[in-house]
Amino acid sequence: MQILKPHFKRYWGSIVGAVVSIIIVAVSSLMQPRVLQYILDNLLKNDRQAMFHDGIVLVALAVVGVLAGITNVYFAARVAQGVTSDLREETYRKIQTFSLSNIEKFSASTLVVRLINDMNQVLNVVMMTFMQVLRVPIMVIGAFIMGIITIPRFWWLQVLMFLAVAVTLGLTFPQLGKMFSRFQKKLDKSNMIAKEAMQGIRVVKSFNQQENEETRFNEVSDEMNDLNIKIGYVFSCLLPAFFLICNLGITAVVYLVGLNVENNPGELAAITSYIGYLMQMLYTLAFGGMTLAMYARGTVALRRIKAVLDTKPDLVFAKDAPEVELSGDVEFKNVSFAYPGSDNETLQDISFTAKQGELIGIVGSTGSGKSTLAQLMTRLYDPTAGSVKVGGVDLRKVNEKSLRQAVALVLQKALLFSGTIADNLRQGKRDATTKDFKWAAEISQAAEFVERYDDQYEHLVEERSANFSGGQKQRLSIARGVVGKPKVLILDDSTSALDARSEKKVKEALEQKLTDTTIFVIAEKIFSVMDADKILVLDEGKLVAVGSHAELLETSDIYREIYATQRTKEALDEGEVLENE
Repeated sequence: MQILKPHFKRYWGSIVGAVVSIIIVAVSSLMQPRVLQYILDNLLKNDRQAMFHDGIVLVALAVVGVLAGITNVYFAARVAQGVTSDLREETYRKIQTFSLSNIEKFSASTLVVRLINDMNQVLNVVMMTFMQVLRVPIMVIGAFIMGIITIPRFWWLQVLMFLAVAVTLGLTFPQLGKMFSRFQKKLDKSNMIAKEAMQGIRVVKSFNQQENEETRFNEVSDEMNDLNIKIGYVFSCLLPAFFLICNLGITAVVYLVGLNVENNPGELAAITSYIGYLMQMLYTLAFGGMTLAMYARGTVALRRIKAVLDTKPDLVFAKDAPEVELSGDVEFKNVSFAYPGSDNETLQDISFTAKQGELIGIVGSTGSGKSTLAQLMTRLYDPTAGSVKVGGVDLRKVNEKSLRQAVALVLQKALLFSGTIADNLRQGKRDATTKDFKWAAEISQAAEFVERYDDQYEHLVEERSANFSGGQKQRLSIARGVVGKPKVLILDDSTSALDARSEKKVKEALEQKLTDTTIFVIAEKIFSVMDADKILVLDEGKLVAVGSHAELLETSDIYREIYATQRTKEALDEGEVLENE
């Protein structure tokens, strides 16, 4: 509950309203058996006027209790909804500060579960706190005291029954906590499997893996079902146990009063009131125990959310760094990098410089570290050794806003967010205008299809950009990358889905319109970077050669081998086309 305390401060008025109303509900409930005893006393005395008066009081207490109950639900709901909403926003803001390694540590699927399912459990906890939990001690203590006042000599019976309920709860409550914890983990796993299957539905259907995916999901679903049944068994035992204790207590009271009714005739009228208090105490304990069992699930959810809030981002930008305009100069100095949890370095002792306005190509075999190099330039990760500088400033000392304005990354896997095309382009420049959109779309060749739409840049982007082809998504991603006119633009194989004609147009437009921008082109094909001012050749995480295309053909065996292989493949492909024609 510690993580909720700061959020409670905003809702003091509603909290006071909930607490006061629940106290009124409890007091009115405790007074009703007492007033009923007065009515029975007056009935034995045949005092109709007193009976009528007490009857009105009894009805008034019931009405007050109902109104206070409604008020309590209103205020409790306000507090629960408000606090949960604030906590959800705080957690989401925290996640946004995470580095990629933090996200990978938790996994995206479990973070989604914590933001949605766990938050719903927290809402239930807060709601129960102000509706049930506060009521339990008032009712139990109050009913215990009123029972002793009503028939003092049976105090031991109340203590005995209280202990019986406490032992029952003590035996079951720890088991429920463990089972709820296991259930949340199973829920995380089922969410991950479902998410993977939905996102990779094309792969699943292409390889006819529907049955395997169903089996994977069913296994986890069955485990969740079995666990839920076990939880249900515990609850199914709890209620009968509570009612058994309650009924045994009532039986004992009636029997003991009946044995001495001649010596204590006043207890005959008090027995109904006493049984009422006994039932209030035991039922409150019983339902309090059930509430605490549900509370256990909420506590597990709170711990999981707290784990997110307590996590320190692995990568933090300097808070005191001033906001400056960085140039397009890039320098890697003795940079090495290993992914978290890996003993092998992905990059080893990389050093190079790039001047503003240069076109830099990066080539190498799969797994040579090309994309990792790009992630270090955008500071998605920090190097484990050495330094990365943009505009002559070490990225560890750069203001985050300054870096994001200076460096833009366009990935091979184009990702557009639901909304409109304009919404997506504004991610590259928050205050971008329609004029900026058109300029960026002309460079990326996205204008070819965007301006055919009636609503153009207000055209809807569906979930996971399902209404666009791969090439269209890549062109919009490039437009998003260039709309802010960055000083450094990194294209991580981001034209792979484009045809040769469109790719050529994009490159020509980039060279003509972004003359002051340092452009890094990461490509599998050497033909995509042949005209670069400088080409970096990576092999197994090492920078093995640097130079122009012509220079590398003379000096680098690896570059020459890659070039020859790709050239041979292209010739074979052209030959097949001619044969087919």
